[in-house]
Amino acid sequence: MPLFDHIRRISTKPFVFFSIILILKIYLAWLSIFDGIQPWGPLLKEIPFIWVLFCLIEWFSSKRKVGMYLTVNLIVTAIFFAAIMYHKYYGVIVTYHALEQVNQVTAVSNSVFSLLAPYYLLIFLDIIVIGFWAIRKKRLPKTKSYFSLKKLSTGVIATIFAASLTICIFNIWPNRASMNEIKQAEQMGILNYETYSIFANEDIELVDKNAITQSKIDQLKGVQSVQDPAYFGTAQGKNLIIIQMESFQNFLVNLTIDGQEITPNINALVKDNLYFKNFYQMVGQGNTSDAEFVVNTSSYIPYNEAATQNYAYKELPSLPKLLTAQGYDTATFHTNVVDFWNRRELYEAVGFNRYYDQDNFFGKEDAVFFGPSDEVLYKKTAAELEKMQQAGKPFYSQVISMTAHHPFTMPHEKDHITLPERFQDNMVGDYIRSQNYADYALGLFIDDLKQKGIWDNSVVVIYGDHLGLPLYSLDKKGLELMNEIYGRDYGYIDMINIPLIISAPGVTPAVLDNVGGQVDILPTISNLMGISLTDQIHFGQDILNQTNNLLPQRYYLPSGSFLNDKALFIPGAWYDDGTQYPFAPDSVQQAVTTESEYNRALELLKLSDSYVQQLPDRNPEQE
Repeated sequence: MPLFDHIRRISTKPFVFFSIILILKIYLAWLSIFDGIQPWGPLLKEIPFIWVLFCLIEWFSSKRKVGMYLTVNLIVTAIFFAAIMYHKYYGVIVTYHALEQVNQVTAVSNSVFSLLAPYYLLIFLDIIVIGFWAIRKKRLPKTKSYFSLKKLSTGVIATIFAASLTICIFNIWPNRASMNEIKQAEQMGILNYETYSIFANEDIELVDKNAITQSKIDQLKGVQSVQDPAYFGTAQGKNLIIIQMESFQNFLVNLTIDGQEITPNINALVKDNLYFKNFYQMVGQGNTSDAEFVVNTSSYIPYNEAATQNYAYKELPSLPKLLTAQGYDTATFHTNVVDFWNRRELYEAVGFNRYYDQDNFFGKEDAVFFGPSDEVLYKKTAAELEKMQQAGKPFYSQVISMTAHHPFTMPHEKDHITLPERFQDNMVGDYIRSQNYADYALGLFIDDLKQKGIWDNSVVVIYGDHLGLPLYSLDKKGLELMNEIYGRDYGYIDMINIPLIISAPGVTPAVLDNVGGQVDILPTISNLMGISLTDQIHFGQDILNQTNNLLPQRYYLPSGSFLNDKALFIPGAWYDDGTQYPFAPDSVQQAVTTESEYNRALELLKLSDSYVQQLPDRNPEQE
């Protein structure tokens, strides 16, 4: 038999044909997600799962066998494509939990698809070709099917099925305890990992609520008792304005490009106020809304959902409730619609007296991305804050900026800077351009607050909500530009580093090295405003009076990741094969994190999960 005829006969067997197609897709997915893969690794991890499905088709399907193969091919392709895109956006492996965010993902589809590299679409090439062939075939006189519908030998199928199922179990079973979700998916295989995530029991064993005490939390974190805390009550009775800056990373502070200052207003604030340069995000898949939750509750985000989806129906102890008890009026301002990320429920859960959103306050004036520009946000907010101040009560307002949102394709008419050619038409340049505008709008807000007599009577807290330029989202050009900005390789620590600036009457300006995270804002503000937290559980600490810290991380970094005062730690399967990233990259390589800290960070997350889940239901019928 001529070789060509032999190859053609093999290719007409759908088992072989679709195996070859999916092998190509497997390698495309793995090369897009994992680093340093072994040549045979993807085959050994993925093909057995696919062959289990193919064997079931051979056993139970006859007339529509090819259609079943096509269906499996389409489903597996969709899973691989979703895994690629989700990893590019979040840096983690997608699971079925992401289906709960379909509405949110649709709303940010321009952000997601801005990360779409053209070669990713090759994963759909066979589907397009087969679809075109099927349509064309219908228009032609009926011909014999290209595929052989004869069933493979029962014995062969049984052998392949048994061997494949055994390998799948072997891939899954020993790797169930792996802490690093990306490593776990690589060890199991993406398809096995997705299946395991569906059937695994994710219900955590809750710690008895009576055992969750502040002394226990402080002991795990290493918080030292301070008899006479510095700054306590310095800003008692003052207004509180918290400004959450969209995607604002710390490297922007004092950054100049070819002599141009990128954030002059932020730079002026840093010079004249308290500036924490070692401050870090603590958000998950809820991004901005997660930052709102963490800052207002001093609790950690849940494991696999946005806080607004998981915790918004609980009676949450919070900063708004603390200040309401002190006679404050409270409000939050956001130019998006309030139901995006379930914020309506979040705002009720944390106890804001009212919210201002696009539908009931801001309208659609000067719309950029999801809503009105930061200029509109700040102008209308300042006018409302003036009314609140004139009412005679101190107020707490949280203001959520949004114009500098990913993918940072802000209209050029809003540019206030001209970047050099190397920063044109790429994500890093667009990001810097957007943040320059955000800084400009913030400057207008500050001027307005000063003119209205609000600034000098307020504590103003400014921080970034989350990263804007993930390592895994940048192409080669983007990484080169970030390395130019840093003068070294852009790393994980840089990625999650955001600024914290606190302006308070009577506080001496200072640049502080104290390590902190968003969970620390509530206790730090409480100290400044002279409010005791004796009766309120909080997982943060007053970073004005604590120099040591332990910050568990979730979602954007694998479970088990944490920061201490010297380094970031990211686990492998467990602690022993993890990686340490010292704050000082050129420091002598030594043990700057410990296994004790790793275990304590995990315990803190478990305590937070247990604490929030056992809070009273705010609205039981919605549970």
